[in-house]
Amino acid sequence: MLLALKRIDEAIQLHQASHIYIAYSGGLDSHVLLHACVNHLEGKKKITAVYVNHGLQAVAAQWSAHCQGIAQAYQIDFIGVSVDAQPRLGESPEEAARNARYAALKSLVKKNDLLLLAQHREDQMETVLLQLFRGSGLRGLAAMPAGKAFGQGYLIRPLLDTTKAAITAYAKQHALQWVEDPTNQQTDYDRNYLRLTVLPLVKQRWPGVDKTIARTASHCAQADAVTVELATIVLGTLLNNADNSLPCSQLNTYSVAVKHAILRAWLKHLGIRMPALKVLEKIDSDVVNAREDSMPQVTLNALYSIRRYQQTLYCVANDNAGDEQVKINWPNQQQALRLSASHRLCCEPASSGILLSTWANAHIEVRFRSGGEKICLPNRRGFHSLKKLFQEASIPPWQRTLMPLIYLDQRLAVVGEHWISADFYQEKELGCVRIRWLITNLAV
Repeated sequence: MLLALKRIDEAIQLHQASHIYIAYSGGLDSHVLLHACVNHLEGKKKITAVYVNHGLQAVAAQWSAHCQGIAQAYQIDFIGVSVDAQPRLGESPEEAARNARYAALKSLVKKNDLLLLAQHREDQMETVLLQLFRGSGLRGLAAMPAGKAFGQGYLIRPLLDTTKAAITAYAKQHALQWVEDPTNQQTDYDRNYLRLTVLPLVKQRWPGVDKTIARTASHCAQADAVTVELATIVLGTLLNNADNSLPCSQLNTYSVAVKHAILRAWLKHLGIRMPALKVLEKIDSDVVNAREDSMPQVTLNALYSIRRYQQTLYCVANDNAGDEQVKINWPNQQQALRLSASHRLCCEPASSGILLSTWANAHIEVRFRSGGEKICLPNRRGFHSLKKLFQEASIPPWQRTLMPLIYLDQRLAVVGEHWISADFYQEKELGCVRIRWLITNLAV
């Protein structure tokens, strides 16, 4: 336990921790971690034990009461949290419970707070093997990190290099009382099957297998970190920061493996959950390398699609904006207008654009393309169809349907943030307004 306590001390000092949350299930591992912290750290007021009730077992309320009683005996704060751990589409029961648990814990952790989890070396071994059986890459085989940013604070696993035998010995030495989860004996769950059926046989042949597999996880974590760092550097040379797009011709100068690493770095940059390898392969074959005259796309999930236009790769938010039937009134005293979950318009002061007085006295309405719209532009003759203007400006087709059209008193005045009608365009120092079209999750 000395190494674990040393890691906790280092994390407290490094992150100037003002408070420490300990995920406490009442089981052996988390009880040992809680006991060690209570008896080692100065200031019990800094420590809070957190029990997460997944709502999956009738005895969970009794376990919560047990945990609260232990916390009271140790004279530390206690929080009981209930979550909905029912699996959603595509989730396993274990994944659903883990996701719900982590979401609940993340909501508690504020700036300079630490969250301590009690996973140990055998947990790490099980995680590596499960990821291996699922065909995971480096990131999956790296398994659980010893520490990482979490919510507004930081998460550490101080027992990750501690054996289960050492934890059990500590509990017996201090006569600790803990709860036993009966589902831990059910081999329906993959981890339990591995722990109860497979690993006992493996350990008979290789007694130190938990240590060597943990070392493999560390090697994979380092290799993944190098890959991510280098791919991020390359991404920085390719990325168009204006719209987060990538040039397909330059992507194709790299090998398939490097290209996949760049695509992963791109999706991470955009904050999108990493897809499976087969999806990356599909993006490469069906989008990046599709026929020049095609308009390919690969849907990542219900929220995003990968598309290509004029040899440029885009990640597009699938949004409900752009419905040609929708007309949205924009109160002229309101500076911003939300069009959808990810799209909004802002009216900003400018030295050229629409006169502020005109804007303030007009009935303002936002519409979307229905076809045939034309606009007269400053310093250009005649009327121009939006279709032609979009083509001239190389605006991707999917963006054209989302482009908000601003009408003043039933006359088309502004197209997105690109064009202002000659009927409304004026130049007056600090006496005009311009429209900005903001996309809050992804540049489409």
